[in-house]
Amino acid sequence: MAYVDERNVTRLAGQHGVPAHVAGELAGLLRPCVLLVRQADLPEAGREDLRPAGRTGGLPPLAEGDEESRQADPFVLAVDCAALPRDYLDIELPPDGQLLFFTTFEYEPEDSAVLHVPAGVPTGERPSREDVDVSKTVAYESRVLYPVPGLTIDHDWHSCPQVQTFLDGDGDGEGQDAEVLDRFVEALVNSVHAGTAPHSVAQIGGFSDQWQVPPDQDGLVLLAQISGNGVDHGLFTLNLMVGTREDIAAGRWENLHFEQQC
Repeated sequence: MAYVDERNVTRLAGQHGVPAHVAGELAGLLRPCVLLVRQADLPEAGREDLRPAGRTGGLPPLAEGDEESRQADPFVLAVDCAALPRDYLDIELPPDGQLLFFTTFEYEPEDSAVLHVPAGVPTGERPSREDVDVSKTVAYESRVLYPVPGLTIDHDWHSCPQVQTFLDGDGDGEGQDAEVLDRFVEALVNSVHAGTAPHSVAQIGGFSDQWQVPPDQDGLVLLAQISGNGVDHGLFTLNLMVGTREDIAAGRWENLHFEQQC
């Protein structure tokens, strides 16, 4: 857990009255992610040194002559793989080039897709379908996004053995209030930030911040989640893209599963 400071875990456990063995179990359930954040939402510390890692909207920078790049759904997000803090993530992404995300926030994302355009490939910004009238193309407002390391925790952390024993009082009837652990977990997840996590438009890797049943389970992990109102400001939806670690590492984007929650 190179992304977790064990001394910080010990300190937070003491502050919240959580035994070391319970804190250790919870810290072992953390996974790193990268939050993609607008400049206005960045933490003050270090914002001047950050390099942009993506953008929402605009027209997609598609590879020239690539017929397979023409997707039905609107283009919503481009991620610069080389600008991500790759050593921080625990999923394997391309070392360079751009990941392009096509999806819709208005309807079920049936025609969603992810494409990778390698670095050095000639590209041009154009509609994602050749047969679309550019004047009628959905082109969301283009906004630059910056990478901020984040932490997430397993969706099922409440059911872990040490957690349950702590809550039940080991059968002695002196169980602890669940709010104690809720506050500790919140502090643990936010410990990578100088305060609370910044508001993000998208998240790469980690556990999903799902609103319903998490799609990243049973062998599937999160590639990305995108907030609808971060791109189309009137739509409060969450679009999630999940796949196996093997498919993501191999760039088999066609095997991804897309889900929308609202």
